[in-house]
Amino acid sequence: MDRRVVITGVGGLCALGSNAASIWRGMCAGISAIGPIANTELYELDGIIGAEIKVLPEHDICQKQLSSMDRFSLLAVLAAREAVAQAGLSCDDWNAHRYGATVGVGICGSEAVEENYRALLLSGAKRTGILTIPRVMPGAAAGQVSMHLGLRGPVFGVTSACASANNAIASAVDQIRLGRADVMLAGGSDAPLVWGVLKSWEALRVLAPDTCRPFSADRRGVVLGEGAGMAVLESYQHAKARGAIILAEIAGIGLSADAFHIVAPTAEGPEAAMRACLQDAGLNPEDVDYLNAHGTGTRVNDVIETAAIKRVFGDHTRSMSVSATKSMHGHCLGAASAIEMIACVMAIRHGIVPPTANYNERDPKCDLDVTPNVLREKEIRVALSNAFAMGGTNAVLAFRQV
Repeated sequence: MDRRVVITGVGGLCALGSNAASIWRGMCAGISAIGPIANTELYELDGIIGAEIKVLPEHDICQKQLSSMDRFSLLAVLAAREAVAQAGLSCDDWNAHRYGATVGVGICGSEAVEENYRALLLSGAKRTGILTIPRVMPGAAAGQVSMHLGLRGPVFGVTSACASANNAIASAVDQIRLGRADVMLAGGSDAPLVWGVLKSWEALRVLAPDTCRPFSADRRGVVLGEGAGMAVLESYQHAKARGAIILAEIAGIGLSADAFHIVAPTAEGPEAAMRACLQDAGLNPEDVDYLNAHGTGTRVNDVIETAAIKRVFGDHTRSMSVSATKSMHGHCLGAASAIEMIACVMAIRHGIVPPTANYNERDPKCDLDVTPNVLREKEIRVALSNAFAMGGTNAVLAFRQV
């Protein structure tokens, strides 16, 4: 069985742009889309910043359909539609059972939960909205993608906090490698910029008050964002048979767990995931040209990720380009690594390393080449994407030029 799985279309939207191309342009320009949140229902959370989608792109989804969708599901559908259009796919009764979808989510259904709890507890409502459960369930985004695109193959949601999208993509690759599907839509979506979620993150004392500065000595924490990213994955044979343009190959997958602490990370878990990814892809450390770091901008996480990277790549660390695009689109939780997947695919296609924005000052404990503030032109044959989550869940993907 041919185990090669390739990407033939990508789609996405986040604070940087309403489609994959505009997201990439924003990344290349080093634009930070972080700022005040325009949502008028944040109550006493004045001063908390985020990476917010100010205006959704135009679409033809009717109000009846929208009433069954929380914001994270809508974002996933819009991103999936874009990816399918770029891939030039058509789905009909003949092939629908061979097409599926996996969508990663971190904190799902935040909008519906917020609306209904406020209605019940503050406004005296006697019951929730009738579609509350279908809106908030973790598999809702995957189900909505399947319904809107007519996919009848393997369809399910994946949730592993900030590693959800990479785990969803890994699961989709497995479906194709195992012969259960020819095509999978895979990625992640999240819309956490609501009062209850932001209040909970505020209690963790990890939110930055100004902006996200990964690996910079003056970094002050995480900035949450919202968005979605989706990719069309196909077996290499299926893509070649239909004459599709191949954007990149998913060359390897590495998964691990810290088995240590619910919020405190270790270096050993991320190290194991990166090593497993390289082994799965048949790559040596020196084969990697670009690494999109998890890079959240917290004091502890960036130091631990740096240590893990140096353990895996050794002397090659000095010549490998690294960047943390969360400095521009924020930490989109379940969607984060899906948007970073777009960064890796585009980096391979265009020979550009997107920068780490907002970088001010070198931290001796984060002594990586983080591509500070300005993009770098460089041939990129192999790119790695790191995703490390609360709970100690680690998922790393390797993308390769075809």
